Amino acid sequence: MTENITPSLQSILDAKKDDFNAKAPEEIKTMYAKGLDAVEKSGVLQKAKHIGDLAPNFTLQNAMGKAVSLSDYLIKGPVVLTWYRGGWCPYCNLTLQRLQQELSHFQAAGANLLALTPELPDQSLNTTEKNELKFEVLSDVGNKVGKDYGIIFKLTEDVAKRYQDSFDMHSYNGDDSDELPLAATYVINEDGEIIYDFLDVDYRNRAEPSEIISVLKTLK
Repeated sequence: MTENITPSLQSILDAKKDDFNAKAPEEIKTMYAKGLDAVEKSGVLQKAKHIGDLAPNFTLQNAMGKAVSLSDYLIKGPVVLTWYRGGWCPYCNLTLQRLQQELSHFQAAGANLLALTPELPDQSLNTTEKNELKFEVLSDVGNKVGKDYGIIFKLTEDVAKRYQDSFDMHSYNGDDSDELPLAATYVINEDGEIIYDFLDVDYRNRAEPSEIISVLKTLK
């Protein structure tokens, strides 16, 4: 009997990337590659919070307009804190769907999952409903919390224009800053200390849920 093995999240994202690379015009692929290079050179990876740092507290609105604080969740146990760029991002939706599938494992390890996005609450509600998410999705309008964590960067002019022309990112986010967060993930213990970080300039790479679960198990 063949054992069912769940594919890694990264393998699913890589398949999406391969499909894009097979179909996209060369000038678009070059534009995005230059965009990623600009993020690398911005120094955002060095500015970001890392393992051993204290996680800045915050209060944000969830998809239903309710105020949610990191500190309130840390009273209950460790927190998995993750960012996604928006409901328009296919890699983000694939990641959110996988996180929902793994949610029971996070909870079994005593943790809660909070997902932050720069999108307005109405947009995050759409994403929550579309992906049937049962964890908190919080709107970090203006990337204020993202800036506290040091993970915000500005898109190159070409990429920003393409995003605006393709799906009107300014309407999604309620501003025209052309700033986005890294697709970062942190595990924060009950003392508010970051004990795991995933930081990558390439939004097509994401924290593997199995790694997060392994870290959570060390807290038991």
